[in-house]
Amino acid sequence: MSLRINDTAPNFTALTTQGVIDFHTWIGDSWAILFSHPKDFTPVCTTELGYMARIEPEFTKRNAKLIGLSVDPVDAHGRWVADIEETQGALVKYPMIGDTELAVAKLYNMLPADEAGSSEGRTAATNATVRSVFIIGPDKKIKLMLTYPMTTGRNFDEILRVLDSMQLTAKHKVATPVNWKPGDDVIITPAVSNEEAAEKFPDFKTIKPYLRTTQQPG
Repeated sequence: MSLRINDTAPNFTALTTQGVIDFHTWIGDSWAILFSHPKDFTPVCTTELGYMARIEPEFTKRNAKLIGLSVDPVDAHGRWVADIEETQGALVKYPMIGDTELAVAKLYNMLPADEAGSSEGRTAATNATVRSVFIIGPDKKIKLMLTYPMTTGRNFDEILRVLDSMQLTAKHKVATPVNWKPGDDVIITPAVSNEEAAEKFPDFKTIKPYLRTTQQPG
């Protein structure tokens, strides 16, 4: 079954670099960023894991946990972490899932459910679709899904921006416009009447009846 936005994120138990976790229990009351990698010791992913290690405090400030996944075993992750620190200047402190039986990759539709075998003998090319990002809310619902090609590094500053938007719009009846950044004006959702808008957002502007903007609340 394909996953969609607002589906409950499939739960799983898996071995990670920080021991065995139950995914939903590990998320707890936090947001979670699950980002996957087709194989250890791949060049683009090495830069990504290092960058995420550097900006992890930004996610922590937003009550969001990071967790990586690769189909290779956990002991290989440990060796890769050393390479990442050496080449990227940042120590990976978040857990990394060892998905040697491809179970999580299949559960999250990154590999076909009938894909045969284990991680043994597989290459980055055969795991090409295991290169995704999922943002999962404290309610364990999937809020965002992105899948990237092998040769394009992911923009994790964009993941932070989306997380800021999601957390803002979860608290207020607003949406964020194109290329929004924290502090920019926002859009009042159509569900809010003009009367309610005048009460909640006294400075709001009507550009069209369906397009009303206001300063970012909070």
